[in-house]
Order: sequence, then C-alpha cells, then structure tokens
Amino acid sequence: MSAAGPLLALERISTFYGGARVLDGLSLEIAAGETVCLLGRNGRGKTTAIKSILGLAPVRSGRIVFDGADITRLPTHEIAQRGIAWVPDNRRIFPTLTVERNLAMALNRSLPRTAAGEGWTLERVYLRFPILDRLKQRSGEHLSGGEAQLVAIARALLMHPRLVLLDEPSQGLAPRVVEDIMAVIEEIHDEGIAILLVEQNSTMALSIAHRAYVIDDGRIVYSGRAADLEADQALKHRLLAV
Repeated sequence: MSAAGPLLALERISTFYGGARVLDGLSLEIAAGETVCLLGRNGRGKTTAIKSILGLAPVRSGRIVFDGADITRLPTHEIAQRGIAWVPDNRRIFPTLTVERNLAMALNRSLPRTAAGEGWTLERVYLRFPILDRLKQRSGEHLSGGEAQLVAIARALLMHPRLVLLDEPSQGLAPRVVEDIMAVIEEIHDEGIAILLVEQNSTMALSIAHRAYVIDDGRIVYSGRAADLEADQALKHRLLAV
C-alpha cells in the first residue's frame, strides 16, 4: 500500500441478513490502481462484501473507508458519486431500453474524470466495443449474456470511477467471451482504475490480479500475492476445492 494509505479499506466489518451473520469481522484493502480478487466457494460472503461496500447490505459493525472518508453508512447513490462503480453478477441492464439508452443513463450520473488516461466517452466505448455500436438500437432484453456484460462494464466506465467492483464477470459466458472480458479488465487496470474482482473462475482471476483474498464463512482465510496462490496448487485446492 502507498504511504497515503489504501484507496479502499474494509475494517473488521460484520454484515447480517436478519439474524444471520454473513460477514464476520472481514478486513481487506485495495490500493489506488490495484487489481485485487476476492475468491471463495459459493455462499461464503463474496457478493455480500460487495453489497456492504455499496451500502446495499448494511454493516452492523466495523467500518468502510474510501479515499480517506468513512462511507460505511452513506446511501448507495452517494457512495457511487464518490467514484465507486458496480458491475453486478446479473448485469442489471434495463431490458426495455436500447443499448444506447442504457449507456446514456450512466452519463447522467458520471463524475469528473479522475482516472488516468483519456477517460471514457460514448464515442470511445463504441470504438473499443464495436459490437455495441452495431447493437446500440437493440433493447437489453434481446442481448446475449456476453453482449449484456459488455454493456454493464461500459456503463460502469462511463461513470469515470476510481474503483470498479466486478461481481462474477465471466459467469455463464463462453470461453471466447471470457477472454474478451479479461482483456477489458486488463485495460481498465491500465487506465489506473482500481478493481475488486469477485470471481468463481479462480485461474482467470489470479492471472490478472495483483493480490488475492480468499473468504470462507464470512472471514478472510488467505491474503497474499495472486501469483503465489496460483503457484501453490495444494493450498489453492484446500481453500477453494478446485
């Protein structure tokens, strides 16, 4: 981490759904411009960690700090306005709106450009993702899974975020499409934008992340270099059963 501290820090947060504790004193950090993956078996708290950051799953104890400010109990829209964008696991694009209208929704909520590089505009999105240019008049409900995922990622980038939360971006996609998504994630990193990547495809995630965390029953059970975890297949199998 830099001397100025991490861009995002979760400090011993506990999150409940009703009376059930899902996160139990979870801590993790992400530096500015860093790609970090959060791995774990299904149902162990990965998505809840993302929802806690966004204020969608209220944190009962501990705190979440972004860019030096406590955001633990801010409303979700204020958290987004501070520079955190989300690509959810079910994409959540508007089914009855065209691709162009889905992307325009992000422009209405975008921040001043704070990331390195030239920033993302609609023109740049269409140049980088020519398939979206060809499909811009198609409604969301008539897109394939891969096309919808590209819309969701492009929508996040148009908000000019400092941190992007990616929840299972490869889920349900063909291998060729997954390769395209990986290339996009690497490009986001090259822009100087930090990434928290939640992913079941551990090999993919570890190949593009700087550091990795593994969560089990709401607690972090591994924290270290992504390359080290990928190299230690016995440890990887023990933690992830892969």
